[in-house]
Amino acid sequence: MPRNPVPVRERLIETASRLFYEQGYNRTGINQILKESGVAKASMYDHFKSKEDICIAYLQEMDDQFTHNIKTFVNQKKEGVDRVLAVFEFLEDFYNAENFRGCWCLNTIAEIPQDDIRIKEEIRKQKESLRGIIRSLVDDNLKENQEASLADQLYILYEGALVESYLYSNNWPISLVKTMAGKLIE
Repeated sequence: MPRNPVPVRERLIETASRLFYEQGYNRTGINQILKESGVAKASMYDHFKSKEDICIAYLQEMDDQFTHNIKTFVNQKKEGVDRVLAVFEFLEDFYNAENFRGCWCLNTIAEIPQDDIRIKEEIRKQKESLRGIIRSLVDDNLKENQEASLADQLYILYEGALVESYLYSNNWPISLVKTMAGKLIE
């Protein structure tokens, strides 16, 4: 049998990421991850001590991709208001991508127990990173007299549109918040 050239850790993360995002954290078991990745249980434990550890790696992998993609996307836009509003264009592209299932962070946090501090902290860190991206866009591209909370308002609009577009299986929430964001910026 030919060996899989992808290292074990990456195979586990790739497989778990796909399954957690498509099925949900609670509906995905370790045995399914092992079977679909082709990794032996003993090899998995060389890299991850628990399903929670795999989940943290999944969240980090998704966030790394997301951060790269959103920064690349917005930086291609004209500086100023267009660049700030590009976060909502990026969200439209995310919504229109194949297999859109909403936000991996929000999907995961909805499934974990309230006392799962490690996963919750990872998700909070990622959401703070997104707030930071939006804050930097506002600071770098809009007039200095902008209200200090504008970035947080845009962040909340982004998050709300993300959840509602998934709920309604429609992009109208994204279009609406892009218009709202434009009015906030005026």
